[in-house]
Amino acid sequence: MPGPEIKILLACLDQAYDHKSWHGTNLRGALRGLSSKVAAWRPAPPRHNIWEIAVHAAYWKYAVYRRLTGEPRGSFALTGSNWFARPQELTETAWRIDLKLLAATHKLLRAAIAGMKPGELYKISPGGKLNNFALISGIAAHDLYHAGQIQLLKRLAKGK
Repeated sequence: MPGPEIKILLACLDQAYDHKSWHGTNLRGALRGLSSKVAAWRPAPPRHNIWEIAVHAAYWKYAVYRRLTGEPRGSFALTGSNWFARPQELTETAWRIDLKLLAATHKLLRAAIAGMKPGELYKISPGGKLNNFALISGIAAHDLYHAGQIQLLKRLAKGK
């Protein structure tokens, strides 16, 4: 059974990703119901689109999971790191596959956090600079940051 600090971190992670919270739309809510066309819309040529932001969020959930568990680098489902050019193929199926990657990565990260012992929260992973508490609270903030960014991009895309 997770300790109280871990329960709080899980609640923050869940609220930022897919649970009801006071702050408004979370990451999954921002992505809900979007078509591949809207997800692929780009506000300007060098700017990221919603699709790329969703995969970027999955990647960083994976990066935190990897740091918490010691999983080897390069084990993410896609080749590369941080930002991934999307879409490779503009179809609803391709969009849904990437949304499933985000959901699966969140579930994997959540399970790793739930299985932590309280004493591990303030441990710094080998080669890392931040302790596990900072990584976990940071990934929740990362989801919320990008949820807001997606909400703005959706509004901009409506005018096009």
